[in-house]
Amino acid sequence: MSQKKHTRKQTTPQQAEESALRRWLKERRITEVECLVPDITGNARGKIIPADKFSHDYGTRLPEGIFATTVTGDYPDDYYELTSPSDSDMMLRPDPDTVRMVPWAADPTAQIIHDCYTKAGQPHELAPRNVLRRVLAEYEKAGLRPVVAPELEFFLVQKNTDPDFPLLPPAGRSGRPETARQSYSIDAVNEFDPILDLMYDYCEAMELDVDTLIHESGAAQLEVNFTHAGAMALADQVFLFKRTMREAAMRHGVYATFLAKPMENEPGSAMHIHQSVVDAKKGHNVFTGKEPGKFSPVFGHYLAGLQKYVPMAMAFFAPNVNSYRRLMFGEVSPSNVQWGYDNRTCGLRVPMDTPENMRVESRFAGSDANPYLAMAATLACGLLGIREKLKPTAPTAGSAKEIGYDLPRSLGEALDGLEACKPLQEMLGPRFVRAYVSVKRKEYETFFRVISSWEREFLLLNV
Repeated sequence: MSQKKHTRKQTTPQQAEESALRRWLKERRITEVECLVPDITGNARGKIIPADKFSHDYGTRLPEGIFATTVTGDYPDDYYELTSPSDSDMMLRPDPDTVRMVPWAADPTAQIIHDCYTKAGQPHELAPRNVLRRVLAEYEKAGLRPVVAPELEFFLVQKNTDPDFPLLPPAGRSGRPETARQSYSIDAVNEFDPILDLMYDYCEAMELDVDTLIHESGAAQLEVNFTHAGAMALADQVFLFKRTMREAAMRHGVYATFLAKPMENEPGSAMHIHQSVVDAKKGHNVFTGKEPGKFSPVFGHYLAGLQKYVPMAMAFFAPNVNSYRRLMFGEVSPSNVQWGYDNRTCGLRVPMDTPENMRVESRFAGSDANPYLAMAATLACGLLGIREKLKPTAPTAGSAKEIGYDLPRSLGEALDGLEACKPLQEMLGPRFVRAYVSVKRKEYETFFRVISSWEREFLLLNV
């Protein structure tokens, strides 16, 4: 007598993730799901769909053209060479690790960052998240794992509904706007307690690891620090925090802006990125030297890679025409690729810390940078230095500002440098770099078509 064999159907990893996501949504009685995709600028694109439709239709689609669109909504001249001739859709897959509540929504709403794939199931080359993933895969091949900790600066400003008028600091609890420099002032931070309390509530609900908050030197300029972690997780957090901070400020009638140089007489805003590298198997920091106070040869190579390649990667750290106002006219912004121990005048600062926390702080990126691309670029520069076994310059003990300015002076100059750098293009993806350069050149061209009020005031009747 034969016995029937009962075989259990195997569950694929994707089916298991889908089941877990559905359960998460159901437990929280989610009614809508925001399917988010970070675009070239670092802003959220995507779709909002009913939760019951999300549970039946796992994932969704978007046209790949969202990665070949300028900040003004225009398209570069070679648009159909950058995308497929049919302007086809990408397949989106939710990353279950990124599912979070939307704490400001009226009804129970979830937000999930999605990854972009081709119809053939390959990671889409133009998606910023995939660009970072591409760089991290190169570290994995080398048996290494980067660890980062970003520090993000931003301004609170009065609502500005007419772009012809300059931005102004908002009034705090006292009813008066700031006029004097208030670096690290506790009382100055407390002026904006209602906004910041709401921001912390939102961050807690979204499980964003905001570590500390300080008042920076500008009027109503603040900085948040994030707890160190993997590069993708931190890029996701910066992406979500920007959205969260804007919403918290808007609820109190002011704007939060991450523009690199929003006001003429105020300092710029940066996104400093602390970075180290650990052995993927053993877990120890490969930057730590064998002798106390000394760094390893690997750290020297990494540092030298930043020195060599950062000037050619500046289009990712300073991605907008406004970004170069911060670099060229900023009081504490970097002017060159010098490095030094605990030296904030250098673009590359090595903090004084314990040996296991040996790291470098890159101070080039503005707060307007796309966090995925800024992290991909800085990690790519460092890894190229390790591969090429480059040697760094001697550390700078005095003011690096006195050495002079040797970074790109405009977006156009930065794009020229990126186009000429084959190693960076290969690391980040040649197709992506071509699309990025095309989009940014179109933005640069659009900016130069605008006649400014300065030109009308000083040139109209005087030339």
